[in-house]
Amino acid sequence: MKTAWKTGISFGLTSGVITTLGLMVGLHSGTHSRAIVIGGILTIAIADAMSDALGIHVSEESKNSGPTRLIWEATLATFAAKFLVSLTFVVPVIFGPLEHAIVMSIVWGLFLLTVLSFFVARAQGIAPWKVIGEHLFIALCVVAMTHVAGDWVNKMVGAE
Repeated sequence: MKTAWKTGISFGLTSGVITTLGLMVGLHSGTHSRAIVIGGILTIAIADAMSDALGIHVSEESKNSGPTRLIWEATLATFAAKFLVSLTFVVPVIFGPLEHAIVMSIVWGLFLLTVLSFFVARAQGIAPWKVIGEHLFIALCVVAMTHVAGDWVNKMVGAE
């Protein structure tokens, strides 16, 4: 696989999982509203995917190396990966009880990160458990912190 595609897919998938899970958990603990959680996921899938893709684009341009085509490949791969990964989290929220959907989404997100981390570790010749553990730890920290933040917001202003 080309480096531009590896960059875009790995960044988009990782960002899609961590950002979407963080937003979902925070919005759920703050509001307990299915509509708000779905709205948040769609916002991440569109706005944040475009933002991340532009960030990768500018970052690649700033290196001032490589053809423009490769920069655009990384940009498109980032957008597509983040957009599609983020949208997968809508499915359990639409079709199941919200509390179960949040748990299922966390499991799904951690699974995606585990698979990506395994392949990253293999490509680098590193023990997979180290890379997987590091990435899952960061993701779980995000989930825990956004849950606490959502609870705090709910206590301060209450769910409307």
